[in-house]
This record gives sequence, structure tokens and C-alpha cells, in this order.
Amino acid sequence: MSDSGSASHALVENTEGDLGVWPVTRPVPPGWRPAGHQGSHTSCLTEADRRGRERPADAPTPPEGDAGTLLELFRRTVENHPARPAVSDREHTYTYTALNRHSDGLAQALLARGVRPGDHIAYLLPRGVAPFVVLLATLKAGAAYVPLDPTAPDDRLRLLIDHSGATTVITHPEMAGRLDGLATARLMEYAPGDHADPKPGPATAAAPRQGASVLFTSGSTGVPKAVLLEHRNLVQFAENPALPALTPQDRIGHVSNLAFDAFHWETWCAFAAGAEVVTLPTMPDLIGGDMRRELKQRRITAMLVPTLAFNHLAHEQPETFSSLRILATGGDVVSPGACRDLLAAGFAGQLVNLYGPTEAATACSAHPVTDTDHHGSVPIGRALEGIGLHILDETLTEVAPGSVGQLHIGGPGVARGYHGRPGLTAERFLPDPHGAPGGRLYATGDLAVRGEDGLLRYVGRTDDQVKVRGYRIEPREVERELARHHQVRDVAVVVGGEGVDRYLAALVVLYGDSSFAALREAAASSMPDYMVPSAFISIPEMPSNDRGKRDLARLREIVTDHQKHRADRVAPSDPVEIRLADFWKDLISVDEVGLTDDFFALGGNSLQAFRLRRRIVKELGVEVSNREILVTSELGALADLVRSKTGLVPSRKEDDLV
Repeated sequence: MSDSGSASHALVENTEGDLGVWPVTRPVPPGWRPAGHQGSHTSCLTEADRRGRERPADAPTPPEGDAGTLLELFRRTVENHPARPAVSDREHTYTYTALNRHSDGLAQALLARGVRPGDHIAYLLPRGVAPFVVLLATLKAGAAYVPLDPTAPDDRLRLLIDHSGATTVITHPEMAGRLDGLATARLMEYAPGDHADPKPGPATAAAPRQGASVLFTSGSTGVPKAVLLEHRNLVQFAENPALPALTPQDRIGHVSNLAFDAFHWETWCAFAAGAEVVTLPTMPDLIGGDMRRELKQRRITAMLVPTLAFNHLAHEQPETFSSLRILATGGDVVSPGACRDLLAAGFAGQLVNLYGPTEAATACSAHPVTDTDHHGSVPIGRALEGIGLHILDETLTEVAPGSVGQLHIGGPGVARGYHGRPGLTAERFLPDPHGAPGGRLYATGDLAVRGEDGLLRYVGRTDDQVKVRGYRIEPREVERELARHHQVRDVAVVVGGEGVDRYLAALVVLYGDSSFAALREAAASSMPDYMVPSAFISIPEMPSNDRGKRDLARLREIVTDHQKHRADRVAPSDPVEIRLADFWKDLISVDEVGLTDDFFALGGNSLQAFRLRRRIVKELGVEVSNREILVTSELGALADLVRSKTGLVPSRKEDDLV
């Protein structure tokens, strides 16, 4: 049905069957045609969702060979560098030949279990060589891989498996118990060395537009979005000449979470170059130890470090990265001061700022950071080769240089869309009037500006989605999880702090005399740690504006007041307390700190806690462990801990605490 009498938009379709929504006042882009529905923007999205859900989800028929696919990329490297190490952990090292053989064997086992082209296969595995074998085997079976985060709560893992459309879940025998009772997928156990002897047989081919990977991002409706990336998306990224060039001699430090898109740089860029992927501990574990020593011992030459960790380490310990040839960072706003500190310390490698959402295959722009990037913001740079970056206004018209608009991404890196959500796909993936016929633009929701020098700079977000600690988070998804708890009558989640010190704060209307202890514990068991609010604030009722909606401005004021002006704050008085309070003020950007204040409630996070430990060790000469720092988060208790290790006693009177 079409309400064309008041139509502002039309449903359009390209030759690949992608649906999009386009203003009726503008010419339909080349390669697109009207799809028989006009109406409001909302009605077009509704119709796109209806039609998309009615279509079969058959995989494209692969042509002969694998030209333009990840399988071709990998097989070419196997032929060129058969004996070079491909991936290693503390126990195993697989050459490219061995990795190819192990993944062939597992692929045959998957096919024998009924895996078909177009299927989705999830995996829950510990860090090491196993995830690399599994993702290659999945592709060789004609399926798309769905990596799961081993640190996520079990209930969330089941939710992601359900929304991914996975028919099979591969897991390590020791993790299998976490997935008991799966309703929609079969469980298969795998450990390194299993299925290591493949039998000769026909190979399953792949096509460039075939699904390769499903990664999740936070969803504004409270439901995570499953981004479906195709082979061609990841191939163009892995082989893009605008990225720093890796070589077969490079050893790539694998530090990313397996379920996030930085893993694709560590994997496919390394495999394209014939480099070795070296599995390291996670970034928090590295920071908690001697990271510089670890990188030198493991002979790491290239890394992609999350922006939050980069900003902290480049400021606190710039020598950490001295052994690297290539240091890339991405995921959030890079601190100019951190770049300045790193370069001033003599870093001689390439420092590159990468920008890009999951929907555009990890990165779509890059900027080599130099000594001239310390004034104002660090640019997100120029588009990678073959990628179109357009800053558009609300009418989808390109804005002039120097003007702010929403950044849209076009080209072969643009994902197929959101699995199982055709309406949302049509909303965010638009027909591309600037690129190849039938191409699409991804509307990022990021505001950007292009300077006279052609460099792009990130400005902010157009919607409610935020970045905290380098992760994209929808506050409404966090609210939805918190609202499930029986103690919560109403809840709002907003962002406190600024820049790299941003944190989530939950403002909660509780029932009766409830406390936050149980709510915080429930949040930690149902959400990843980066989605758990750092501060919980009790409010008597939810403030509203004159339209009857939440008064976001007032909520933010409450968070600011909570951070700065705690009425019950007891000032530190003895030298240890004062020194620790000064550390806190510097690390988490607060004006005042009291003895009863909690480090994490004020907005601190685990990375900042590890920095606090280093300061205590270095400047106070007191040896404390990472665990002691994490569990002793109240200032007064931390001061007592420090004094107990030095034999000092407070210089103030006990009455001062009353």
C-alpha cells in the first residue's frame, strides 16, 4: 500500500536486491529503481522491513574459484609463505601450511555435521590458536563466523547466539557447560589438534558477496545489532594500500577482544601480508603487568591498541611502545597530548589513527600522526583507497569544507546490513549517489568536518549512542537491563565526565529502602563490564520537561553535582590521604575527593586503577597489587592499606572522622 498523496520518500531497490529509502524530490541514484511504494519516511521503512522479512535468506551462488574472497587471500599466502609461522600462543605455533591443514580438517567435520553455505557458526573459545582455525574452517564450509566474547555473561551469550542466526556453536570442552540448553543451535566441541588430518575432497567455494562474519554492536531499542560483513568488505580492508604496510617479517600483537572488529586488523591484515599473529594477554592484563617487557620478549613489531589504553600508556609510560614498527590506534577520540608525549619520548615507528565503525569493516580512514597534530584534535584523516567519505546535511547534500555534517561511508567496505532487521538496514544503509551504480552509503551518526587541507575531524554524535572506554554503547540498552531488576522503579543512564574520562552513570528510582549492592551485582552478571555503569545515583523521581519527557539536561546536572559536591564528603587530612587524593584528582578529573569516596563511583575505570597502582609504587614506594587496588576502592580504606604496608599511622585525630 502506498500513501503517495503525501509522499516524501520512496522505497527503492538495486540489482542485488538491497532495499533503500530515498527522498522523492531527488533523482534516484544510478543502479537503483523505484520499488513500488511511496509515503512517509517511516512508512517506507516499515514496508522495507516487511518485504525484507518475507525474502528467503539463501546465500549467493559462488562462482568457480574464490576471486575476491578471504579464502583466496589466505590460500595465496599459504602458497607464497607455506613455512612461515601464521599464528602462535604460549603452547602452539602453526605455520601457514599447518593452519591451512587444521582448518581443512575442521571444515570437513562441519560439512559432515550438515553445515551449509550461508549458515552462521558461532564460537566461544579461549584466546590462542583455536579461534583462527575455527574462523577459517567456517569460511571453508561456506558459512559466516560469529565470534563470542568469553568474558560476557552466559545469558548474554545465549541472546547473541539467538540474534545471530547461528545454527552451530563451536566451543572448548571446558566452556561447553556455559551453553547448556541452547534452543536454536547445535553445540560442537573443539580443542587445538582436533580434526588435524583432513581427507582429500572437493572444497567449498565462496563469493565476494557471501556473508563472512557477524559482529554485534549496541542497539538503541535494547537489542544488540548483528552486523553482517561480506568477504569483499574484509578483503578490501585487509589489502588496502592506504593502511601501514605489514610484511612477512612482522609479528602482530593480538590483544583485542575476539568479538570486536579490531580483531579483523590483527587477523586479515596479518594474513594478507604473510605475517605472524602472536596471541598476547588482554590489554587490561598487559597494562597490569610489564607491557614493555612483554612486547620485547615476544618480539612484537605491530599492534592496534584501543584508544583509551593508548591515551593512558602514551602519557604514563610512552616507552612501552618503543620496540614497535607500527602502532595503530582506534575506537575513540585520540588525545593530542598522548601523541605529543609518545613522540617526545622518541617513538620512531609509524603512529596511525584509524577511524571506522563495524558497519564499514573496521576502518575507512587513516591518519599518520606527526608532530604537527598536537594543536586541537587529531584528525581521523583521509579515506582508505576505494572508500568514499561524504559529509552530508539533513537533505543528503554535501556540505562545504569547514561545515559540520553527518559522515556517510560508501564503497566496498560497507556491510550488507543488520542480520534479521531489514527495516533498520534500509534506514542506515542508503542509496549512494556518489559511487558505483547500485552502491550504498552507511550513515554513521558521527558528526565530522573536512578542513581546507582535506583532512577529516570527528566532532561528535547525532544520536544518543555514545562511546565510553572506546566502546559504542546505547544507554537505552543499559537502561533496559537495569530496569529488569526488582529493586528498580525507573532508571536513566547518562554519560558523566568528558573526553577520555567519560563514564556511564545510572540515575535510579528505587523501591523502598533498596540499596545498590544487589543491583550492581546483577548488572555485572547480565552485561559486559564496559556497559556496567561506574556510578549509581539514587533519585526520588525521574525529572521531566514541559513535554512530559525525561529532562536530560537536569539528569546531567545531577550527575555533575554528584561528582563534584558530595555533601557528606570528609576531606583527607594526613599526608598519605592527601597524596592519594591528588592522584585521584589527576587520574579521573574530579575537583574534590573525600575519605568515603569510591574510585569507581567517581568515574574511574580499571585502566585508571592500574595507573593509580603504578603511581603508588613509583611515588610512594609502596608495593600494592592490582587486586588490592581494585577491591580497595574507597579512599580512606586505600590510605589505611598504604599505611599498613609502611608502618605509618594517621597524623590526624580519630575524632576528625566523626
